[in-house]
Amino acid sequence: MKNTSNILVIGGTGKTGRKVASKLIEAGHFVRIGSRSATPLFDWNASETWASALQGMDKVYITFQPDLAVPGALEAIEELTKQAIKSNVKKLVLLSGKGEREAELCEQVVIHSRLDYTIVRASWFNQNFSESFFLAPIIEGFVALPQAEVKVPYVDTDDIADVAVEALLQDKHNGKIYQLTGPKALTFREAIAEISEATKRDITFTPIGLSAYTKLMKEQGVPADFVWLIEYLFTEVLGNPNTTEITNDIENVLGRKPKEFKHYVEDTALTGVWN
Repeated sequence: MKNTSNILVIGGTGKTGRKVASKLIEAGHFVRIGSRSATPLFDWNASETWASALQGMDKVYITFQPDLAVPGALEAIEELTKQAIKSNVKKLVLLSGKGEREAELCEQVVIHSRLDYTIVRASWFNQNFSESFFLAPIIEGFVALPQAEVKVPYVDTDDIADVAVEALLQDKHNGKIYQLTGPKALTFREAIAEISEATKRDITFTPIGLSAYTKLMKEQGVPADFVWLIEYLFTEVLGNPNTTEITNDIENVLGRKPKEFKHYVEDTALTGVWN
């Protein structure tokens, strides 16, 4: 008989969570989706909802919205970990950000919880270009971003999900910190050029100063906490030399190479999301 687990996937409708959930269900595990639209509901802003979501769960995949770097994330992870221990959860797999010092403080909470754990530190996602804040300007055909010269080894959410599932199901990943990157680092200009070529559309990239970029966001009515996060990511993360480092952790865990940005672009172009 197959060994199955009860697994709570927090952020189970998000970029990586929905893929983790569907892979686990496919493998025959009981999955509870941790989201505000699920029953029982899980809301990061209401800690009183967490106990019922954690009840009866063996393992938890944790993704924090919008990012572990934001003020309040550390306290939330501390409280969630406490409640997980009370609920007899055995293992936590935390999705973290590569090159984010604030996120590393949250990692420490999980590491020192005395529960089994795996930390999955991911580089910026390929899907930021198709499911996140880069999408609207790509559709408009005009992308202006700061830190134009920094090279980022974008990682695919399929690869992140495969590593997370492996970490949740296999004890040999207990106590490990994995840093996930794609196989090649690209500047924003290079990434946009790939999308332009694949979609046969003329998409212009223009470097812009960070202060001009944040001013633009504020004028467009972007919420203040999101503006703060973007400023943090563009200064702390893209300003961190570790950001550009390429690792072999995906290959080491999965026994295969990570998805190349070029292949992500080719596949995504076929969906028509950039037209």
